[in-house]
Amino acid sequence: MQGPLIDTLARQGVTRRTFLKYCATLASMMALPPSAGRAMAEAMAAARRPSVIWLPFQECTGCTESLTRSHSPTLEGMIFDMISLDYQETLMAAAGHQAEDALNTAMKDNAGTYLLIVDGSIPLGQDGAYSCIAGRSNLDLLKEAAGGAAAIIAVGTCASFGGIPKANPNPTGAVSVSDIIKDKPIVNIPGCPPIPVVMTGVLAHYLTFGSLPELDALGRPKAFFGETLHDRCYRRPFYDQGKFAKTFDDEGARRGWCLFELGCKGPVTHNACATVKWNGGTSWPVESGHGCLGCSEPDFWDAGSFYKALSLPANPLRFGAAAAAVGAVAGVALSVANRVKQGAAKSAHETTTLDDLEK
Repeated sequence: MQGPLIDTLARQGVTRRTFLKYCATLASMMALPPSAGRAMAEAMAAARRPSVIWLPFQECTGCTESLTRSHSPTLEGMIFDMISLDYQETLMAAAGHQAEDALNTAMKDNAGTYLLIVDGSIPLGQDGAYSCIAGRSNLDLLKEAAGGAAAIIAVGTCASFGGIPKANPNPTGAVSVSDIIKDKPIVNIPGCPPIPVVMTGVLAHYLTFGSLPELDALGRPKAFFGETLHDRCYRRPFYDQGKFAKTFDDEGARRGWCLFELGCKGPVTHNACATVKWNGGTSWPVESGHGCLGCSEPDFWDAGSFYKALSLPANPLRFGAAAAAVGAVAGVALSVANRVKQGAAKSAHETTTLDDLEK
């Protein structure tokens, strides 16, 4: 464990007002009541940054790229200021035996309290020989690290559901984290790659309440995966009006009509892409003119038919309310988060409190 989070924030010049706004917005994004904002601020301010061990397995590094080179450096900084990232092969300066020593030390010194983040699927074929680190299979490393973890966060569709490595014919015998670990709380954050703000929300919830957020039947945070892209999509009115693009360059496509007939999987895909978006809230695949591939759902690659319309009733579908409260505030979170670390670094006394963050 490291020092209180508020000490780190104060040293970086984060103001009291900005921190409270950030917590209030984040609480709304997590579908918590308005009063939870202040409670979250107090809890996070007093919390000691938990040790985090990040194990990248059978993956393409796209999830790490998304989370560490995200559209909002401030949001990315908040992720790593909230935690003590003690092991992550791609990011750490150490290599070889020094890296492995760091991993062993983190597991020993923080046994039972550290968070384990897993990125990538775990191959079981050939006794795990398809993917090894320091001469050990991903399977052995996962079991060892999971043994001392307080909770596990499976980042990306590969870790959550097996992803592309698991797709037929699955020569490596790839499986998800939850296929192996059965005795630890696990939260899945799928996506190829996942959205950075979802990671922030999960970490903030854990720091505040000491538990993972409410999950759906697939282990995903309901606040971000509780509704389909179709429910939140700005093209939804065109779907209801029966206006569909027939090709990617026809008049309907130029007018922003629904991409359902071009294979968009939005009606069966649960994620927050339509509201959080990417690249500083600039756009997302559907807004850029390409249908959703359903990458946050299990076995999305094997489902295929990326440019074939779903087999659904001909009449416009009514999947419920257009957007939940979490969607309505997602855009606000970006602007709030962009101010979290502004200003020059300031010195902070060891006994800093929330009220010490001056306006």
